Amino acid sequence: MVEEPGLSDQYPTASPWPVFVALGLALSEIGVFVGLFPVAVFGLILFGGSIAGILTESGYVERPWPTLLGVGAVLIVVAAAFTVWQVPAAEIALSNVGTGPLLTRLVAVAVAGVVMMAMGSVASIMEQTAA
Repeated sequence: MVEEPGLSDQYPTASPWPVFVALGLALSEIGVFVGLFPVAVFGLILFGGSIAGILTESGYVERPWPTLLGVGAVLIVVAAAFTVWQVPAAEIALSNVGTGPLLTRLVAVAVAGVVMMAMGSVASIMEQTAA
């Protein structure tokens, strides 16, 4: 009889998702607060995808795609709200991305949300056509 402490009979192995949630959160914080655009986008995508994966694995949702769409939409709304709230109206233009640190960070959050929504939409469509 092999005994594995901390694991039940229902779950014979540990889930990898908490590691990816923590890694995604850390990368997104570093990327957003330090201003590293690709790191922020990748970290937010990893974080959102891990949330979708952990909710699917735990049985709270059947498929991860709606969760991915929801997290992407939340990121877009938060980025838009902070842009309207914190960035002067004269500076809100795509030509100013990269010149102002706040606008660049908010665009990174919005881009991550758009990518997550695109991934969730495409995957959902592919899943429906395959069935």
